[in-house]
Amino acid sequence: MAASRTTSTDLYFDFLCPFAWRGVELAHVLRREQGLSFHLRHFSLVQGNHPTNPDRRAPTRWSHEQGAGEGSPSQQASLRAFLAAQAAARQGEETAWAFTPVLLRARHERGGELDGETIRASGGEAGLDLTRFEADLADDAALRTALADDLREAAALKVFGTPTFVLPHGRAAYLRFSRLIREGAEAQALWGVYGEVLHSGAGIETIKRPR
Repeated sequence: MAASRTTSTDLYFDFLCPFAWRGVELAHVLRREQGLSFHLRHFSLVQGNHPTNPDRRAPTRWSHEQGAGEGSPSQQASLRAFLAAQAAARQGEETAWAFTPVLLRARHERGGELDGETIRASGGEAGLDLTRFEADLADDAALRTALADDLREAAALKVFGTPTFVLPHGRAAYLRFSRLIREGAEAQALWGVYGEVLHSGAGIETIKRPR
């Protein structure tokens, strides 16, 4: 997994987060219209914000270890969506990129729940092989192992929020922007600004507008 950062940008996101949805949509446009390479990775806000995990680099409570039916509704929904995305990714990178925006839109545009019905409907809308998808969803232990890889790498990188972009060769930052961007030129302009800030010598850590 770590080798992906030498050739593409890793994008850590959580299905529960509307800002992460905007980040995925931005990357989706840049992939389609600019040919840029992004690799979808998972970071759990439920895990990161859990009171038993004051040090995000060394969590004691990992989301992939959460038992089926355990936790709050949001905790269960988060895990369910992560495991579904891992199952979709077994059909290839392009399939993962077809499924992930569809499920995020179902949640954040249409207000759907991250339940089995929404997940399977999203799989159909994204063009997955649904027979294979159902079989892969049943492989719970292996899906949790794959999710654990993402969560451990996120912890090592000190990821704290979503979306976090890790550029090739390691530069990383959390980028939160206020609106959804689906137009190519606007997406390219925003991505250019982001790169300039990360690569500049200014050492900018936070830009936050007053409200």
